[in-house]
Amino acid sequence: MAKAKTGLTKYVFVTGGVLSGVGKGITAASIGNILKARGLSVNIQKCDPYLNTDAGTLNPAEHGECFVTADGAETDLDLGHYERFLNIELTRQSSLMSGRIMRQVIDDERAGKYLGKTVQIIPHVTSAIQEHIQNAAKGFDVHIIEVGGTVGDYEGLSFIEAIRELGMRVGRENCAYVHVVYLPYLGASGELKTKPAQNAVRELRGLGIVPDVLVARSEAQAPDEVISKLSLFSGVDKRAIVLLPNANTIYQVPLTLEKQNIGKVLVERLNLPNKKANVASWHKLVERASNDSAPVLHIGIVAKYLNNQDTYMSVVEALKSAAWAAGKQVRIKWIDAEKFENTKVNIAKELSGLHGIVVPGGFGKRGLEGKIRAATFSLDSKLPYLGLCLGMQVGVIAAARRAGLKGANTIELNPNTPHPVIHTMNDQKGKEGTGGTMRLGNYPCELVEGSLARKLYTAKTVNERHRHRYEANNKYVGQYANWGISASGVSPDGTLVEIIEGTNHPFFIASQFHPEFKSRPTHPHPLFAGFIDACAQTK
Repeated sequence: MAKAKTGLTKYVFVTGGVLSGVGKGITAASIGNILKARGLSVNIQKCDPYLNTDAGTLNPAEHGECFVTADGAETDLDLGHYERFLNIELTRQSSLMSGRIMRQVIDDERAGKYLGKTVQIIPHVTSAIQEHIQNAAKGFDVHIIEVGGTVGDYEGLSFIEAIRELGMRVGRENCAYVHVVYLPYLGASGELKTKPAQNAVRELRGLGIVPDVLVARSEAQAPDEVISKLSLFSGVDKRAIVLLPNANTIYQVPLTLEKQNIGKVLVERLNLPNKKANVASWHKLVERASNDSAPVLHIGIVAKYLNNQDTYMSVVEALKSAAWAAGKQVRIKWIDAEKFENTKVNIAKELSGLHGIVVPGGFGKRGLEGKIRAATFSLDSKLPYLGLCLGMQVGVIAAARRAGLKGANTIELNPNTPHPVIHTMNDQKGKEGTGGTMRLGNYPCELVEGSLARKLYTAKTVNERHRHRYEANNKYVGQYANWGISASGVSPDGTLVEIIEGTNHPFFIASQFHPEFKSRPTHPHPLFAGFIDACAQTK
C-alpha cells in the first residue's frame, strides 16, 4: 500500500450529469494522472449503482469489457482506464457495486449487527458505502471516487447521499466535488446549448452537493464565453470550469486539464502542496499517439461482440501503445468471427491487406468455429497471430486439426468431442453456471528457455492476470511438437499450459492469460510489442 506523504487523505468525488457515457471515467483517471504527476500518492475507486455484486456476469455486449484486477476482482472497464492513466495496479477495493453493499447490509442485519433497529437506506446503506470508500482511501494522499450513472438516477441516489455525508464527516476542506456535464450542439440554430448542463448542476445542488469543479464535455471546442455563462448559472468559479472537447486521443485529456489549471485548482482547494506537475513523458506519449505521418499497420481483430467494441477496450489500447512505442500507428479491422463459420467464406480474401490478426477472449459457442478457422489460416499462411485466453484455446484446436486429429475440439463447443484438447479445469467442474468462480487474477508462469516468449519477456518467471474456466488438456501436450506448436509457458507446477507458440512460424503466440490488462500507454506489454514488431515485418 502506498504511504501518504501529506498526512490526512483528501477526497475527490467525480459525478456526471445530462447523459451517461459523458466521460467521467477518463476525467477521473486524468485527474489522478495530474495529481500523481505532482508527487502525490493517489488511489481511485469506481462506485456503480448496478444491483450486481461485480461485473463478472454483466453482458459484454451491453456493458463492455470486464476488467480483472491483480487480486481477481471482475470489474467495470473504467478500472482499466484508471490503471493505464495512473500506471498502478488496483485491487478489488477499487470496485464497488450496489449489490455488494446491499448484501453486506442484509447479512449484517441477519447477524444482529443493528441491534433490532429498522434498517434503512439512510443511515445504514449510506454508512456502508462510506466505510468501503474510506477503507480504500487509507494510506493515500488523494482518493478519487467516480460515481457511475447520471445524477438523478434512482439507483444512484444512495451513493450521492453517501458522498454528501462523507464530505461533511471529513470536512469540506478535505474533499472536492467534480461534476462532468455535456454541452449539446443544436444544428438547426448553430448553437452550443448550456441549459442541460445548468440543469444538471441544479439537480446536484438539489441533492445537497455544490460542485467545486465543472468539466464541460462537447463534441467540438466550445467558445470561451461558455465559461462565463456556466459560472453565472452554476455558481462555480470561472477558473474551476474546464472545456473538454473530443480529443484525437484520450491520453490528451490530462494535458488539457493541466493546461487549464485544474490540477492547481484542486490542490489549492484541498490544501495540498502545489508542486509543478511532471508531465514530460505524457507529452511524449501524446506526440507519438498524434503522429499521423507514422507508418500504419492494419490489424484484424476476429471477435464476436462487434456491436460494442468497448468489450475489447484493453486489447485495442494495448495494440495502440505497442504501435506508438515502435513509431507506428494501427488501424483496426473488426472481423465477425461468426461470419467465418461459413466455410464458403474466403478467409484469405477477408484477411488480405492485414499485417496480423488478434483473437481475443470470449465465452460461448457463437463464433468459435470462425475463430478456429482464423487461427488455422494464420498457421498456414504465416500471418502474425496473437491469441488471448480463448485465442490460445482455438490456436491449440487449429494446430491439432491441421495435424490430422479429426474432431479435436473444446468441450465448451462439443462436450462429446473424441479429442478434448481443451477441457474444464479440475477446480472449475460444476461451477460453469456461477459467477466469481473462474480462475481469476494474477498467477505465475514459467517461461521455457530458448522460447520466443522468454525472449520477449526477458525474464524466467512472470505474473499475469487470468479469467477463464477451460484449459489446455495436458494429455495432449506431448503431441504438440507434431502439431507444429510448443508449450513455451507453463504454471510452476507444470499442470497448466500458459503460452503456446508456433515452432515454424514468424510469430504465432497465444496466452491463456490476458496480457492486455497489464499493458500501459508508456510501457507496452512485451507480447503486444513483439506482435507489433512481427506485423511491421509482414509484407
